[in-house]
Amino acid sequence: MSDSVHASTVLSSTNANLSNASLDKAIVYLEEHADASKDGADEVDLALLVRKIDRHIVPIALVAYTLQFLDKLDLNYAAVMGLNQELKMKGNDFNNAASAMYIANLIAELPTGYIVQKVRPGKWLGINIIFWGVVTAATAAVKTYHGLIATRVMIGILEAATAPCLMLITSMWYTKSEAILRFAIWYCGLGIAQMLGGLISWGFQQVTREALSGWRIMFLVLGCVTATAGVWALLCMPDSPMDVSWLTEAEKRAAIQRVRVNQTGIKNTHYKWKQLRELVVDPQIWLLTFLIVVTSLTSGVISFYSTTLIHNFGFSALRSSLLNMPSGAVSLLSCLATAYLGHKYDNRALCMTVFCCLAAMGSALMSFLPASQRAGLLAGIYLVNMQTVTLFLVFCLTTANVAGHTKRVAANALINGAFSLGNIIGPQLFQAKDAPRYIPAKIVLLVTQIATAVIAAALRVYYGYQNRLRDERERKEREAGEGKEVVVNIEWLNLTDRENKTFRYKY
Repeated sequence: MSDSVHASTVLSSTNANLSNASLDKAIVYLEEHADASKDGADEVDLALLVRKIDRHIVPIALVAYTLQFLDKLDLNYAAVMGLNQELKMKGNDFNNAASAMYIANLIAELPTGYIVQKVRPGKWLGINIIFWGVVTAATAAVKTYHGLIATRVMIGILEAATAPCLMLITSMWYTKSEAILRFAIWYCGLGIAQMLGGLISWGFQQVTREALSGWRIMFLVLGCVTATAGVWALLCMPDSPMDVSWLTEAEKRAAIQRVRVNQTGIKNTHYKWKQLRELVVDPQIWLLTFLIVVTSLTSGVISFYSTTLIHNFGFSALRSSLLNMPSGAVSLLSCLATAYLGHKYDNRALCMTVFCCLAAMGSALMSFLPASQRAGLLAGIYLVNMQTVTLFLVFCLTTANVAGHTKRVAANALINGAFSLGNIIGPQLFQAKDAPRYIPAKIVLLVTQIATAVIAAALRVYYGYQNRLRDERERKEREAGEGKEVVVNIEWLNLTDRENKTFRYKY
C-alpha cells in the first residue's frame, strides 16, 4: 500500500485538511505493519528493548564524540610538542589555525541542516567520520602554516555532521526523560578526550626521531583510529527505528510507540519552509543560540589553550600535558552529575546556571591570582571545565523542545553553527601581545560565564511561562465547554511546538 493511501487512512480520523506530506514516516510504517500487532508487540519488555537500543547507539555516539574532541585537542597538544616551531608559526598564526576549523564548520552547518533531513543520518555520520580521519592523518604531512590551515578547514567541514546527526538519532530513539542521560554519556567524550589526549601527548613527546616528529606521528595514529571508527559507524549506527535489522517487527513498533510522548516525531523528509519562518521568530531559538555562543567561548579555551596556559604557569611541556588530564575528569564528572540532577529534579536550566557560576569562579581564580599561586591557577583551569555541561544541556533542550522535523533539523544546525561561532571568537581572545598570562581574555571569559548563567535562568522563565499560558488556555476552554476535540495521532503530524497546543516544554 502506498504512503498516500496510509495518509488518507490516518487523516480520516484526524483532520482532512492536513497534507499527506505532514505525516511522519513512523505513522506510515505503523499503518503498513498494522498486522504486526498480532505478533506480541504489546508484550515487548521495554526495559530490555531500551538496553538493546543502548548497545547499538551509545557506544558509537561516545566514540564519535570522543574522537571529534581528540581531533580538536590534538592541535592544543601539538602546540607544546613543537608544531609552532616546525611550521615557523608566529604572532597569531596558531589562533588563526584554531579559528579556521570553526569558520569552515560554521559555513558547513548551513547545508548540513538540509542534508541531514534528506539522508540516512547514521550513514552520513559514518562517511564524514571516515573522511575527517583521513584528513587528520594527512596533517602529519603538512610542511607550512598554510598547509595546516587547509587541513583544519577540511576537518571543520567534515565534523559539521557529527552533533546534528547524533542529536537527531538520539531524539528518534529515546524519550525526553531518557535522552538527558544518553546526551550526557556521549558528551562525556569531551572529558575522555581530555584525559586520553594528555596521555597521548605525553607518550608521543617521548618520540625523538628526527625523521618524523612526535606530533606528526600523533596526527597519523589518531587519523587512522578515527577512520576505523567511521567504518564502524557507517556499518552499525542505525538510521531510524523503521530501518534496522536487529529489531523484530514487534520491537520496531514498540520502539516507535514509546517515543510518541515526545511529540517531536521521528522522520519526515518533506521540507516545510513555514517551519523555517517560525524558527526565525521563535524566542527560545535565539535564547538557545545566544547561550551557545557565549558558553562556547570557554570551549575554545578547553580545546586549544588549556595546555598552553598550564605551560605558561611554569610547568614543562611534558608535565603540562599530564596536568591537563584532571580537566577531563572534571568535564566527565560534571556531565554525569548534571545528567543525574537534571533527570531527578527535571530542571536542566537550573543545572546550567549553577555550573556556569562554578566555572565563573574558575575564571576569577585564573584572572586575579598572582602567578606564584600555581595551585590556585590550576584549580581555576579545572573549574572552568564545569561549563561544558551547558553544551550538552542545550542539545537536550533543543531536541526536547523544538518540534516539526524541518524546524528541528534547522535548529540543530543553527545551534551547532552558534557553537562554531563561539569557537571562532574564543581563540582570538588570546592575543600574542597578552602572553603569557592572557589576563584580558580570562576576564572576558568570566563575564561570558556570568552571562551564560543569566541567559539559562531567562530560558527557564520563558519555558515556564509558555507552559502556564497553555495550561491556562486549556483550563478556560474546558470550563467554558469549548475544548477542542483532541486530534488522533497529533504527534505524527509534523507539527511544530508552537502549532501543537498540547505540546509542553521541558526545562
